[in-house]
Amino acid sequence: MTDVTGVPVDVLQTLFHSEQGGHEQVVLCQDRASGLKAVIALHSTALGPALGGTRFYPYASEAEAVADALNLARGMSYKNALAGLDHGGGKAVIIGDPERIKSEELLLAYGRFVASLGGRYVTACDVGTYVTDMDVVARECRWTTGRSPENGGAGDSSVLTSYGVFQGMRASAQHLWGDPTLRGRKVAVAGVGKVGHHLVEHLLSDGAEVVITDVREESVRRITERHPEVAVAADTDALIRTEGLDIYAPCALGGALNDESIPVLTAKVVCGAANNQLAHPGVEKDLADRSILYAPDYVVNAGGVIQVADELHGFDFDRCRAKASKIFDTTLAIFARAKEDGIPPAEAADRIAEQRMAEARRR
Repeated sequence: MTDVTGVPVDVLQTLFHSEQGGHEQVVLCQDRASGLKAVIALHSTALGPALGGTRFYPYASEAEAVADALNLARGMSYKNALAGLDHGGGKAVIIGDPERIKSEELLLAYGRFVASLGGRYVTACDVGTYVTDMDVVARECRWTTGRSPENGGAGDSSVLTSYGVFQGMRASAQHLWGDPTLRGRKVAVAGVGKVGHHLVEHLLSDGAEVVITDVREESVRRITERHPEVAVAADTDALIRTEGLDIYAPCALGGALNDESIPVLTAKVVCGAANNQLAHPGVEKDLADRSILYAPDYVVNAGGVIQVADELHGFDFDRCRAKASKIFDTTLAIFARAKEDGIPPAEAADRIAEQRMAEARRR
């Protein structure tokens, strides 16, 4: 069913009436000449201009794309709040296979749509978009981060994203085992692309035993050729069932923690870079019931957004790395709040983020 605008009613129901909604603004973008179809979702600007990346993905339907944009934008509000940034949450998705339809014309058209928001939304890279793409978008829109150093940007944000996840793992180890080192721990990494392969390097340097999987053979081969000691699982299902896992790191798309994966997960900790890892409300309780410690994804993967936010003020890598190091302390504080309130860490993180946003609205 659709309303008079042709938008599926369930999308409008989500936007205006559900807990997943509450967004300030959602923009549907179309440029027929280039083939651009995009959704820009602004969840909150309470802390400042909404900041979040642009995902380029072949969604099965426009409704699925809108739902993903809404969920991702909401997650960015919470991520930016807990990262201590003066930014609200936003996200954009471009509908289509980037390997087939991405073009300079399309990216320029998209940049014009972002520019039309007058700075309420600041964009960056995400799944399917890269530094070179942001350089093109920036030609039409000054509210673009994640650009190349040659064009005044900070470059690849996956470097600090992986570093932040590593800090979240160290905090998890400190909380659970009383020692922040990963030495001797068996860590499974699902997805070794832009972020995952950097994370593997951190883990190996700290003495961890690493098992990986990825749908792209070339991504796996890039790691095993350099590090033959790294084990490989056939797929994610086999990976999460690996005996003796200490930590599971989902680093691909969302929904990794669901009704099928949690009962067979052997790890004692989940800490990864993927966004929206919890497939549905209630999953965090399922993890707690199995005594699996969950480091909330939007907390530990905030290194990238810390980097792109810093780019707006003149990028300094050492300053950003110092900020990303604080993910260790933030994660420990969330675990402490969860224990104090008798709630799962995901709920504790939400409460802390919501408190900061509420205080900003009152000012």
